[in-house]
Amino acid sequence: MAKGEVMAIEVRKVVLENVSDATGLELLIDEGVFGADDVIAVIGKTEGNGGVNDFTRILADQAFRRVLMEKGTRSEDEVGEIPMVWSGGVDGVLCPHATVFARVDAEPGPEPRVTVGIAMSDVILPEDIGRPAMVEKVAEGVRRAMKDAGITDPRDVHYVQTKTPLLTMETIAEAKARGNDVITEQTLESMDISNGTTALGIAVGLGEIEMPTAEQICRDVSLYSSVASCSSGVELDQAQTVVVGNAPVGGRYRAGHSVMDDALDIDGVYEAMRSAGLDLPQSAKAQDLGGRLVNVFVKCEADPTSRLRGRRQVMLNDSDVHHHRQIKGAVGGVVGAATGDPAVFVSVGALHQGPSGGGTVAAIVDLEPKV
Repeated sequence: MAKGEVMAIEVRKVVLENVSDATGLELLIDEGVFGADDVIAVIGKTEGNGGVNDFTRILADQAFRRVLMEKGTRSEDEVGEIPMVWSGGVDGVLCPHATVFARVDAEPGPEPRVTVGIAMSDVILPEDIGRPAMVEKVAEGVRRAMKDAGITDPRDVHYVQTKTPLLTMETIAEAKARGNDVITEQTLESMDISNGTTALGIAVGLGEIEMPTAEQICRDVSLYSSVASCSSGVELDQAQTVVVGNAPVGGRYRAGHSVMDDALDIDGVYEAMRSAGLDLPQSAKAQDLGGRLVNVFVKCEADPTSRLRGRRQVMLNDSDVHHHRQIKGAVGGVVGAATGDPAVFVSVGALHQGPSGGGTVAAIVDLEPKV
């Protein structure tokens, strides 16, 4: 497989039976579903606290990269360049798992099928986070990832997953040593700011919005991307970008997207599956999926108005359990009920990612389900 070559995509979901478990990936390689050198991206959930100090993301990352090095021929540096986006926190019924994307040979056809492009942005400095410089760097990375996927029309993009840096006390000190200030000195707050700024970069890169002003970043909630899913952590200093869309590349999978208007919008989950090509009844339920859903990828947030369908919400006032964990567990229950599977990707911090109080939903379906 030549680097950057546009090919059909094989997509599989594997469960993590422990924090460093990569046996599911290893089994897929051993069974010949794809080769270790064909894997181009991994998007997964780990069982940590989802916060700044969630090292389960690093443990899972190390385990998956170790398998790719042991089973393949790529160097450590080459494997290190593979985007692996790990979102920490499986509150409630959510299950640790990973979705693996690999390029495989297939006969191109006229019908759109899943294609994936990857890119790394320029280095994002601590002082860039929450500011126009980060928006511009992310937007350029998205454009490069689209090109890598062979997508020319942004309307064919249905899911953009990113991992970006957040602020730590060390990087805050680095910025100050250069004579620069940072947007906040609260490291946990910087997670939401990084995610929101990245989402605006995705929206700019896809032409969903014009370049926002500095005053609009993380403030004007009317600005959002309908396909962005942004996570942040301490593992990197660039924006890892994975663009998932459709193109006539062959294969058996197709992507689609929609939004959840609020935390209870189960219809938004099913609408994403319809967008991907599933013919579902109006009042769909999990049994209607017929084993054709590979995975859904959902962003969520506690509604900043502290209201849900007119009812008062108190999670934003809770000093014992952070609202990130509460809303993730709640939306995970909704999405798990919709799919009949708790191994779904639900990530918190949806600022500028779908409507305020809701979030984006992407779905990948198998149009030729395995017997």
